[in-house]
Amino acid sequence: MSEDRRRRLLALNAAQRAQFESAVRNQQPLSDRADAVAVDASDTGSFVQGRGADERPPSFSLFFFSDEGGPAGPGQYDFLLEAARFADAHGFEAIWIPERHFHSFGQLYPSPAVLAAAIAVATRRIDVRAGSVVLPLHQPIRVAEEWSVVDNLSGGRVGVSFASGWVPEDFVLARTTFARRRETTLADLEVVRRLWRGEAIEVALPGGGSTSVQVFPRPLQPELPVWLTTSGSRRTWLEAGRLGTHVLTGLLQGNLDELAAHAFAYREARRAAGHDPSEGQITLMLHTFIGLDAATVRDCVRAPLVRYLRAHLGLYETQRLAANELGIDGSRLSEDDKTAIAEFAFDRYFEHNGLFGTPESAVEMVQRIRASGVNEIGCLVDFGVDRDTLSAHLCYLAELRDRVHRKLAVAGHG
Repeated sequence: MSEDRRRRLLALNAAQRAQFESAVRNQQPLSDRADAVAVDASDTGSFVQGRGADERPPSFSLFFFSDEGGPAGPGQYDFLLEAARFADAHGFEAIWIPERHFHSFGQLYPSPAVLAAAIAVATRRIDVRAGSVVLPLHQPIRVAEEWSVVDNLSGGRVGVSFASGWVPEDFVLARTTFARRRETTLADLEVVRRLWRGEAIEVALPGGGSTSVQVFPRPLQPELPVWLTTSGSRRTWLEAGRLGTHVLTGLLQGNLDELAAHAFAYREARRAAGHDPSEGQITLMLHTFIGLDAATVRDCVRAPLVRYLRAHLGLYETQRLAANELGIDGSRLSEDDKTAIAEFAFDRYFEHNGLFGTPESAVEMVQRIRASGVNEIGCLVDFGVDRDTLSAHLCYLAELRDRVHRKLAVAGHG
């Protein structure tokens, strides 16, 4: 970025900076942009005043999403399995595995069912979940079959979040579903659920006619625990409420006030559809790194988090936002420009959109997250900090979880 542009970034006053950061946070991916429903600020107030918040302590899980992997060869999944065994032994709720394709960003995760099977046999207690299966890329019968196998391997510990997808390149795997990916997701989700329950469905045969199929082996759980993944579209939150699914979301494009409004609308949609509002689980994926010293934590995460934000800022087309807010031609941003914008966003993200700090200092953020309606924090740990450092710091995350639970127990909420 030119020195002039850097100076303009740094010279923004508080209001301009807030406006720019809000624009960056709220940029939505292609899957949500056309259908996004604006969040009414008054919703947040209603939620805070009358939501009937879950009094239980939030659960903590480990979330994997973004690792670029090490050099090709053995050992690339060692940390994933090590972290799963740690979480299993230290009272975490789940391990979440994503689905990613055709990019070094997330290259370790093209097949969540395969990795979930490995985790299932390496653990004994923790839930094994997909976050997320991009359902329009797959035949729903095959999805039900694969995850039924994992359910059996795990002793009935499977859960799946389904996403509609938004990266066009992914759809080389299923070229005809991209235009109607949202509708396809909702329809195929019901197919997976029916098959999981043991129902037979009618399918067409290649030479004409049809046949009835069921899934074998039968899963151990009578109902598949299901989440819908949303990056911020109110429509998806309402669909999840109507269908009685859980919700998986994040804070890359929003803030906790907006999340609280979505959570309230979701629980009201569950109520209106005849589902128990309190049974809906809201899982928040959150970049996480906990250590003994706040300054050291900041130093550890700065470079990898800037790289992460830069990758996502590119995916979410923030070149256009930069053009709007800074008078820069968004179509001509250099690589340095993109990095500078990510660096500009780092401070805000570190303070308000992630779980960073010490076991003592991060308790406040957890309390704010809980107050927004979240009842599970999916701690995204593999965003670029080296694996040896991550391994050495998982114990501090467990300490944070224990502090939160003790604090709520003393307050009568445990």
